Order: sequence, then structure tokens, then C-alpha cells
Amino acid sequence: MSEARAAQERAAAVAGSQPPLSRGDNPLARAIGRLPARVHTKLLVAFVGTAVLVVAVGVLGLRVLGQSNDRVARLGALQERALAYGKLKSAAFNVRLLLAETVGQDVPVRVTPPSGRTRSAFDQAVVDFLARIRPATLVDELGFDPPPEDEAVLRRIRAKSGRLSTVMGKIVESDNRGASARDQVPLRQRAELLAVDLNQLAAILANATTAKTEDLIAQNASSYASSRNLFIGVAAGAIVLALLLGFVLSWSLIGPIQRIDSRLAAIASGDFSGRVDVTNRDELGALAANANRMNDELRRLYNELEAASRHKSEFLANMSHELRTPLNAIIGFSQVLRERMFGEVNEKQAEYLDDIISSGNHLLSLINDVLDLSKVEAGQVELEVAPFSLREALERGVVMVRERATQDGVRVALAADPDIDVVEGDERRIRQVIFNLVSNAVKFTPAGGAVDVSAVQMNGEVRVAVTDTGPGIDPEDQERIFEEFQQTEAGVEQREGTGLGLALSKRLVELHGGRIWVESELGKGSKFTFALPAGSR
Repeated sequence: MSEARAAQERAAAVAGSQPPLSRGDNPLARAIGRLPARVHTKLLVAFVGTAVLVVAVGVLGLRVLGQSNDRVARLGALQERALAYGKLKSAAFNVRLLLAETVGQDVPVRVTPPSGRTRSAFDQAVVDFLARIRPATLVDELGFDPPPEDEAVLRRIRAKSGRLSTVMGKIVESDNRGASARDQVPLRQRAELLAVDLNQLAAILANATTAKTEDLIAQNASSYASSRNLFIGVAAGAIVLALLLGFVLSWSLIGPIQRIDSRLAAIASGDFSGRVDVTNRDELGALAANANRMNDELRRLYNELEAASRHKSEFLANMSHELRTPLNAIIGFSQVLRERMFGEVNEKQAEYLDDIISSGNHLLSLINDVLDLSKVEAGQVELEVAPFSLREALERGVVMVRERATQDGVRVALAADPDIDVVEGDERRIRQVIFNLVSNAVKFTPAGGAVDVSAVQMNGEVRVAVTDTGPGIDPEDQERIFEEFQQTEAGVEQREGTGLGLALSKRLVELHGGRIWVESELGKGSKFTFALPAGSR
């Protein structure tokens, strides 16, 4: 269970290094999360709220466009009235100019009648212009219904033009009778006064309409600017509100998800000490509560498992120690009998004694592995670190397996870097790792094969590699073989060992702060490598 403790410490370190979720801890986001509603409902409300804001902006835009269209329509009507009243003003002004000519007054513009400069011609021209004025004040000629205030002025213009037409009729009659200019002076003076009044009324009507048009143009420009600013402001406000709503709602969901994910990652790494704090009253709150319950249950099971593993390790250590005593006696007495120290034995008995000694040594080796592994798992192994010769440890490991390798027809070779000699570590444990790796390589290498042992220093590490030409290891098994009681199919077929050698080697190397791994391909052999940090030298 030491690995679980290390994983727990790593998880705690990782959790401590994570930045705080400041956005998810936003009070407004937490308030949204605490609302008693489902996530689906909250999302639906957010979508509806956003849609309402969009509709509001659209309605405001339509209203602004409608007001602009109304102002354009009003402006068009005013411009039409101004054009009609301008024509009426022009006719009245011409009447005023022509009458001024006939009475000899100074006027800014001289009007020449089309038929000559005789007095009767001027009078006829006045009558012609007057004939245009009265129809120009009627609805049929205007083409629109004038407002009440304009209608009152138009009535006065019609009245004035009618009276002036009557006076001009008398003047034209006197012209036809050949009356003198002196006789026409009263009539012409009266016509002049009526023409002045008519011109003033037409000017008032036209100027008032023109002023209204200019005022409406200015008002339209001002209203357009105000409407535009209002629309931009409302649109910007709607966008800000939509973004704020989306931000708050998203972080009311993302924040709890991130906290739950962080807690689950810690649980997966073996850290059961923390709890996830999610105040949401929705599915995420329920998920956080379930995660906390799972954390508590896993912590309870982990504690029970750790206690069971500790009891198991203590039992195995005690049992292994108790088994070694009678087993040593069996091996010792068998060796005494095999050496014929108490009398002769026949050939069959000698064969049985060899089997007893071989099986006893094999069993003693297994018991020693179980005892060592149990001590490592229980944290009872203390390394006796001291300088020792790594080259000598490698040579002794090769020597220990060379006899068996020779019998099996396997060549064993050692190639160590000349710079590698004295290192620091527990010599007995490092030799145990070397022996396990080399003996495994010899065991799985067929006759005629080779086992190469090498040692180099690279990247701040001392690396020892054992390469064989055996059957190789399936990629799916390359991690599993470093676990307790795990063997490949080739190992099972050998019917030797219990799958503890590599597991024990891995623990011993890691106790030195190193690492161990395998590189292998089916049918092309395997290469087991363990590395110790340069700091251990």
C-alpha cells in the first residue's frame, strides 16, 4: 500500500497547486446555482431571456423606423403644400408687379406682358394671372386637403382675388371704352391695394409652410440622432445583459463541474481527504453529493484495505519467518545424508535427496521473496546505503547464473562502462535485483541464445540493462509483469517461480529513488533496464 500513499501525496500536491476557481465562486453565480430548479429549466430561462432581449431590440428598431417613416411622410406632405403655395405666391406676386407698372410705382422687377407694353395689355395680363389664383386655392387643383389654418387663409385669398377680379373687370371695360388714365386712377389704386393684400396673404401662406418644412427637417434630423442613440444604447444594454446572463449561468454550471472534476481526479489518484463544496440545488448539487458519498465510501474501503494489506504483510512476514526454520533444517539434514556422513545411501536414495535439496532451496527462495516483498509493502525495509562496486556486483550476478546458463547452452556476457565502478546504495538489495533480472533472462532464453548485461551512465543516471534473445513479451503484459504474482504465458509454462521477482525488484529500485522498465517485442527478445539517480553515487 506504499504506492497508494505516494499517489495520495501526489494528488494532494496537485490539488494544492491548482488555481482557485474565482469565476465559479462569484456570488451571483452561486446565487443562480442555489435556485431550486433543474439545469434544463435554468438554460431554458436563459434562452427565453435572451430571446426577449432580442425581440425588445427588434421592436424598438421597428418603432424607430416607423417614427422615421412618419416624419418622412409628413415632410413629403409639407413639401407638396410648399410647392403649391409657392406657385400661388408667384402668381400673386406677378399680379402685384403688373399692377405696380400700370400705376407707375417703382418695383424691383419689371414685367413685360407677352402682347406688348400697352396699358390694356397689362390689364389683361393681370386678369389672366387672377384667373389662375382662384382655382389654385381649391382642393381639386391643390391635390391635398389643406389644414384648417391654411384653409382660412385660402378663403381670404379667394375673396381678395374675387374682389380684385371684379375691379379689374371694370378697368378692362373702361379700357375697351377708351377711358383716359385719369379716369381709371381710383379703380387702379383700389386694385393696387387689393393686389398688395393678396400678395401678403399668399406670402404668409407660403412662408409659413416653408418654415414648417424647415422646422420638420431640423426636427427629423434631431429625432433621428436621438432615436439612433436610443437604439444603440438599448442594443448595447441588451448585449451586455445577455452576456452577463450567459456568463453567470455558465459559471453557475462550469464552476461546480470543475470542482467535481478536481475532486474526482484527486480520488482517482488516491486522495480521499477532501470534499467537494457545491451549493447548487440542481442536478450538479446532487452529483456533488454523490461524489462526496463515493469519496467517503472509498475512504472507508481504502482504510479497510490498507489495514487488511498491513495484516497480510505482517502475516506473511511472520509465516515466512516460521517456515524458514524447519525448511533450513530439512535442507541441512538432507545435505548431511547426501554427503553420507552417517552411512551409505543407495543410488535411488541419493536421487531423492537431490530432489529434496533442490525443492527445498527453491521453496526457501520463494519464502525469502515473499518475506522481502511483505517487508517492503509494510514499510519495514531500511536500506543500508554505502559505497560499493557496481562492476563487482554485476560480475558476481553473472557468475551466479553462469553454471545454469552453460548447462542450458546460453551465452552470458558483461559489458560495463569503464567510468562506472563505485556507487552508493544497498549492495545486497542491488545484487538481488541484478540476480533476479539475469536469472530470469537465462531461464527464458532458449539454447543457443545469449544474455548481455551492460551498465552505462547517461542523463544523470546509472543504467543497468539485461538483454536476452528469448520469446519476448506481449505489449499488454509489459506493465502487468511488475505486479505481484503475475506471469506471462511463457513463465507459466516454465512452472518456476510465483511472479514475485520482478515485483520485488521494482520495489527495491524505487526505494533507491530509481525506476525500472522493459522494452520487448514478441519473437525478438526483451531488454530489462533499471536506473538509479546520479545523486545516489
